[in-house]
Amino acid sequence: MRCLLDTCTFIWDLTERKRLSRRARKAIDDAAVREELHLSVISCWEVAKLVEKGRLRLELPVRDWIERGLTRSGLTLLPLSPAIAVESTELPGEMSLDPADQMIVATARHHSLAVVTPDARIVEYDGVRSVW
Repeated sequence: MRCLLDTCTFIWDLTERKRLSRRARKAIDDAAVREELHLSVISCWEVAKLVEKGRLRLELPVRDWIERGLTRSGLTLLPLSPAIAVESTELPGEMSLDPADQMIVATARHHSLAVVTPDARIVEYDGVRSVW
């Protein structure tokens, strides 16, 4: 399965893998082996914002931590595009997500990826596949 990591999943994959469900770990590891594991650039921004607000503490400066995280085997960073930005505002159905999550969902839809996330709002959203 081709996967897109949610921001918290990216963080936990690098720092606290025990917080990932067994199914999520398997999906991540299998996708990484096939080089089909992806991260939206918006997650880099979210990590930096969490550090800025004091909600996340890292052992390295955030810039260094992100750069190191992006070297994870099998991981590809996906940029935001105008199509993804617009799609994030036109997602079908009811969706009560913050703008970063809307960008993640739009990125997953645009690239036909499943989102690896514990976020119930994304898991319950019919407009995207998810794994947890």
